[in-house]
Amino acid sequence: MTSPIPRDVREFLDNYDDIKDDERINTNLEFYQNKRRCRPDNLLIDEIHDKWKGDYSKLEYKHGFIQWLFPIQEYGMNSYAQPLQRHEITAMKKDPAIIARVLKSYRLILDFYGMNLDSSDTGRLSRVKPEAKCQERYRNLVRSSHNYLRISRILKCLSELGLERLNAGFLLHILNEQSEHQELNNSSLKSSMDRWKVRSDHDFVFTREMYEKALERRKETGSLRGEDARITLP
Repeated sequence: MTSPIPRDVREFLDNYDDIKDDERINTNLEFYQNKRRCRPDNLLIDEIHDKWKGDYSKLEYKHGFIQWLFPIQEYGMNSYAQPLQRHEITAMKKDPAIIARVLKSYRLILDFYGMNLDSSDTGRLSRVKPEAKCQERYRNLVRSSHNYLRISRILKCLSELGLERLNAGFLLHILNEQSEHQELNNSSLKSSMDRWKVRSDHDFVFTREMYEKALERRKETGSLRGEDARITLP
């Protein structure tokens, strides 16, 4: 039986109908313009990108930055951060420099998770090199469950800012690792994945070849679904 969609995901899919835009707030826009420092870390976004890439201790144990790097139309745990406003979304999507910074933020957090963005067009991911580094990062992701909430925020943010195509690459990369390689395969991460309705058949083996073909098909046709309907993402 299909489980119900969680409330926060439903609100996101409904485009937060009950939330009103506040044009006085430009906190996220200014941060991504590199004009405002995040709090409490007191860094510009370019400084985070330059100083924190590969600093896994900071990325694991500091928690305030994630609301700044991946803003959404919801409050988070950092009282200094502000929910993303609708007028900010419009402005940020139009600014190529901001979108480039969002992609840099995504690459930073992917590296922390042991992944690399191979294609910003399709969202295709691969494991970071060397393999020992990937395995250490994967182990951290499995045992640090607070990262699952971060992942939900990241996927929502990418969608809000016009980069929804990257979500399929992320979710299906994890599905491939789980089903073909038995990596990232703990019950909590599976449950977090299933919040996004990635699969309808838990015995389905989703191979790397299928992963790459699905992403190319989505780029060409707008849909992941081919002959096999067990991939449930659109």
